[in-house]
Amino acid sequence: MSRHVAIVTDSTAYLPPPTMERHGIIAVPLTVVLGDQALEEGTEISARSLALALQKRRPVTTSRPSPEVFAEAYRRCAEAGATGVVSLHLSAEFSGTYDAAVLAAKDAPVPVRVVDTGMVAMALGFCALAAAEAAEAGGTLDEAVAAAEKRAAGTSAYFYVDTLDYLRRGGRIGAAQALLGSALAVKPLLQLDGGRIELLEKVRTASKAIARLEEIVADRAGTSQVDIAVHHLAAPERAAALAERLRDRLPGLVYLHVSEVGAVIGAHTGPGLLGAVVSPR
Repeated sequence: MSRHVAIVTDSTAYLPPPTMERHGIIAVPLTVVLGDQALEEGTEISARSLALALQKRRPVTTSRPSPEVFAEAYRRCAEAGATGVVSLHLSAEFSGTYDAAVLAAKDAPVPVRVVDTGMVAMALGFCALAAAEAAEAGGTLDEAVAAAEKRAAGTSAYFYVDTLDYLRRGGRIGAAQALLGSALAVKPLLQLDGGRIELLEKVRTASKAIARLEEIVADRAGTSQVDIAVHHLAAPERAAALAERLRDRLPGLVYLHVSEVGAVIGAHTGPGLLGAVVSPR
């Protein structure tokens, strides 16, 4: 690690491994608890294994990294020559990950700026990339934080789920909203808003919901230079088709990333998730 500002994020950023390696980004893993097994996201449990467990209705929960795990990551950065660390994490509304990072930062060997991005998945990943690029350009700790916060402020995330039941069980959406969706037999479109998951629209069928998701993303992207990420869980055909349509209709598209979400986010959304992140340059 040659630059003086190191970038740490968590495993829910879902950055491609080659991208993380190229930019020297460290991802601290969250944990999925499957029955009586605690498994690290990204190394010990795959999204496919998680989807199968959910389909079999096995009990699944998630937990934050310990402060000690973050402390070790910050020590590694310092030992590699970093004089400061920017630590960027998923919304504190979803997880205690941010709080664990703050605790670890107090005793770190170098200054650590911990940021609650209010984001998740590649909405968080794009923030980490912005901070890394600022650091690589010789930016200070404050400048790397500012780059991440600017990217977060301009980034939007929208997603479709087959059912709100998984989000309700995990406490990520209100029971009243989940009940409304079930009672009306509608397909929900959701968005990240203020670090929380909010119901955006209710659509009658899955095909109409996905078509509406595409329209929302295209409207949000407009003609500006934009990076897009398409996420899914156990729905690769849906994701590939949406990505191809977006590629055809977005004139300012710079980067398009398609990936399956990891086990932590998948545990709260369930199979069938289709999401899109819009991040203007």
